[in-house]
Amino acid sequence: MLKRLERLWASLEEMGCYKQDSLGFLVSNPTNRLYLSGFTGESGYLLLTPQENWLLTDGRFIEQAREEAPGFEVVDLGKEPLKKLGEVVAQAGLEDLYFEEEDLTFAAYRRLEEAIENWPRKPILKPASKVVERLRAIKEPEEVKNIQQAIEVAEAAWKHIQEYLKPGIREKDIALELEYFMRKKGATAAAFPIIVASGPRSAWPHGKAGDRKLKPGDLVVLDFGAVYQGYCSDLTRTVVIAPATDEQHKIYRTVLTAQEKALEALKSGISGREVDALARSYIEEEGLGSYFNHGLGHGVGLSVHESPTLSWREEAPLPPQAVVTVEPGVYIPGWGGIRIEDMALVEEGGCRLLSKASREFLEL
Repeated sequence: MLKRLERLWASLEEMGCYKQDSLGFLVSNPTNRLYLSGFTGESGYLLLTPQENWLLTDGRFIEQAREEAPGFEVVDLGKEPLKKLGEVVAQAGLEDLYFEEEDLTFAAYRRLEEAIENWPRKPILKPASKVVERLRAIKEPEEVKNIQQAIEVAEAAWKHIQEYLKPGIREKDIALELEYFMRKKGATAAAFPIIVASGPRSAWPHGKAGDRKLKPGDLVVLDFGAVYQGYCSDLTRTVVIAPATDEQHKIYRTVLTAQEKALEALKSGISGREVDALARSYIEEEGLGSYFNHGLGHGVGLSVHESPTLSWREEAPLPPQAVVTVEPGVYIPGWGGIRIEDMALVEEGGCRLLSKASREFLEL
């Protein structure tokens, strides 16, 4: 954790927030709190300074915090959490306090302001955007190892579930079996609500599993992942309940080729926009561009969706050691959808494919 805190201060210095005795950084995002401290409890804040670090939480988690975050001074937030936080901020003698602007609610911001209002040395509250998220994008070797294990759990579930994909079975039952199997294999949870969308519903990119029963000729999109040691995986495969049509085969090949083009180009230094464009332009050339209606991919780590992103919005160069998904899709209303999703480690000069499950178009 110490190295992560050192990287945080270096990042803040790059932003022009020079390391000084009177500078503080307030962490309110739960995942960022875990990343920087190791504390797995459900509530609290981190108050970080160059000299000392505080973990403020409620009475339910005090002993847990002391055990999981030994480098932090643990403070009980008591009955008035924001008031207590304000007291610690003021007593730390801070002049500038940066906070996570995407996560601290306006109500909490106002209460924090009120709590420090009458202190002789009132710190100035300053917003900071996604400072910790940018650190999290660059994965340490142990993080990659945990992600790889989460992928292997999901891939074992994918192999297992294929025998269940038959006419008459409900989407909901498939999702339940996937989660049950992943937990048996060591996952602490599914990484997100499992998507099983069949027939016309497969054209819904985030179609949650429902009561619909599989039918012959259905396309079935399965999007699922496991959580292992806090880290996530994300895998999507599309199959057809036999028989498949020529059009289904053709569009599947289009999606697969688009993914391969993106993976070939994926490396550190290229922007997320550029990688997205490679896959998107191929799908457009095949006359299906209007049916690819989401970004190409996203980072995965402690959260299943995190920085960096592969989309038309992402202009920043991808950092080395980021783990991202590459997941082009085609979704035609009334006909169905096809998505193929794999995870890759971004490296200098290329990428390393982390997911190994076959991408063959299966007729089951």
